[in-house]
Amino acid sequence: MSYKETYQSWVDNKDLDKHLVEELNHLTEEQIEDAFYTSLEFGTAGQRGLIGVGTNRMNKYTVRLTTEGLARLMDSKGEEEKKRGVAIAYDSRHFSPEFAMEAASVLASHGIPSFVFESLRPTPELSFAVRELNALNGIMITASHNPAPYNGYKVYGEDGGQMPPHDADALTKYVEAIDDIFSINPEDSDKYIEEGLITIIGKEIDDKYLELLKTVTINQDLIDKFGRDLNIVYTPLHGTGEMLGRAGLAQAGFEKIAVVEEQAIPDGDFPTVKSPNPESQAAFKLAEELGREVGAEMLVATDPDADRIGVEVLLPNGNYQPLSGNQIGAILAKYILEAHKSAGTLPENAAILKSIVSTDLVAHIAESYNVEMFNVLTGFKFIAEKIQEFEDTGSHTYMFGFEESFGYLIKPFVRDKDAIQALLLVCEVAAYYKSLGKTLYDGIQDIYAEYGHFKEKTISLTLEGIDGSAQIKEIMTNFRDNAPSKFAGLEVLLTEDFKEQTATSHTGKVEKLTTPPSDVLKYHLEDGSWIAVRPSGTEPKIKFYLAVIGDTDEEATKKIESIEEEINKFVK
Repeated sequence: MSYKETYQSWVDNKDLDKHLVEELNHLTEEQIEDAFYTSLEFGTAGQRGLIGVGTNRMNKYTVRLTTEGLARLMDSKGEEEKKRGVAIAYDSRHFSPEFAMEAASVLASHGIPSFVFESLRPTPELSFAVRELNALNGIMITASHNPAPYNGYKVYGEDGGQMPPHDADALTKYVEAIDDIFSINPEDSDKYIEEGLITIIGKEIDDKYLELLKTVTINQDLIDKFGRDLNIVYTPLHGTGEMLGRAGLAQAGFEKIAVVEEQAIPDGDFPTVKSPNPESQAAFKLAEELGREVGAEMLVATDPDADRIGVEVLLPNGNYQPLSGNQIGAILAKYILEAHKSAGTLPENAAILKSIVSTDLVAHIAESYNVEMFNVLTGFKFIAEKIQEFEDTGSHTYMFGFEESFGYLIKPFVRDKDAIQALLLVCEVAAYYKSLGKTLYDGIQDIYAEYGHFKEKTISLTLEGIDGSAQIKEIMTNFRDNAPSKFAGLEVLLTEDFKEQTATSHTGKVEKLTTPPSDVLKYHLEDGSWIAVRPSGTEPKIKFYLAVIGDTDEEATKKIESIEEEINKFVK
């Protein structure tokens, strides 16, 4: 059907929710086209979109549609498997509780049990619950760190990791086979609760998660001596981090915790921030104000579903300095390996995992400890898959995994990014540097002095709507067909095309990549720097990742600026 025909089918539906009818009646022609020209697609971590009316929006009907696809996929795996059910959690966004119950009801209409949290919970706890309950799948209703108008839907596999590509593709096919979105009409959730197909869960899972959270701490004596006096400001940015973050810190022995109370209140409008994104210094405005008031040495923020964490450190001049996602990853990796080496607990087969667009600094750190570094595609499910492989084969012992986009996992009782775990460990690392009379910022400078001045920058270009999608494809095609042979005067020695699964050297030699196909290009330069280009899997963005190394910070900064200038010219 054309978008106009699809739109008309929604207009003709007399049972459409009143708030959606109201919105439908006030759409402009341009808005109609954008809301109905396509359906929300599964990306690297599920689907995400604006809340509203239409097939290209998050609403109860599109939630039902996706869940129907999941239910049919589970049906195909047999009665015994589907009886294991689905764990479901949600964050503080608008309609999150309603979407969670809609999903549970659709599953129940197939005879599939679900375990729904009584109130909002972090994404990592959902990942944990899937494993703890031996569920076949999990659903997390969240749009992560997106602004207030968004919501989303992430699906998890039985290992607690985000659904792997083969299952995601199968789910998509089941969804595409459904002709009428309005044909999915489950009964009221109260009926399914009475029948036992929907079970409400809560504290019992919290307690088990918090018990395992104790294992994240590496050096309790260090926390006891220096962590108790570490002055910390924490903000959950109106999200789920409040559920476990404060309790986890207190349990570990951190006593001087000041919470930004205005942002401890769950609120889908995120009234105190433009965007609840801990990657942005703007999100730390209230934390910085409170930090100055209480004399905090560090500020930490978790995003609404508590799978990402941001950190700022007090400088001698009284300002707070944000750490980049790569810097946090490097400082955590260095501490984990050094602490275990000092304690004699570093396994011989230790391994660290990171995404292909994350800093190579951590690879150099790992090498210095004779620890193997594994690079995986962007998307934490690929880290989860490697963890499972290590456990199945016994080939390696997982020590740490991260993505430059502020996502970290320390202990694998969770199989997704876990900002609650990272919150505890980054505070322990701060206590370590405090014991040396230093800060986390001093720590990253020490790492640069030892391993070289690595510098990274991510450029995100947002291109929304039909035209935006076409522009993103055009940019990727242009890079594939006409990419420069040099960036900032540095020759491209190797071009990796993860979609075509090829690695082509500057001499023309072509080798096969072993990673699954993914629409990513990566250019390796003669001095060890690299550039990667990748469309976002969940947002209307194309991202450019720049990574350089220099003898000094100034040299590295100049390289970044030169490469960025060339990319901007190329894109235009």
